[in-house]
Amino acid sequence: MSEGFATLIWSDYLGFVGVAMLIGAYAALQTGKIQATNPLYSLLNLGASILIGISLIYNFNAASFIIEVFWFIISLVGLIRSLKKNQAD
Repeated sequence: MSEGFATLIWSDYLGFVGVAMLIGAYAALQTGKIQATNPLYSLLNLGASILIGISLIYNFNAASFIIEVFWFIISLVGLIRSLKKNQAD
């Protein structure tokens, strides 16, 4: 029988924070509280992918890790684009 939350380690909590950041960013986007072109949106996604990625190193899942690698790359590209756009304005 699983002990549930009693068996969690620090990396699990990092993953939970990452998931909260990801869900929060997406909810803010969908409710119009943030725009996809806002650097904060990309930063939240980037940070989430890092934290979730760290948690996956300690409890590895190949498919989830691949998603996080691509999420990181796409978020980094989005962040760079939004920062360049803000500098041009």
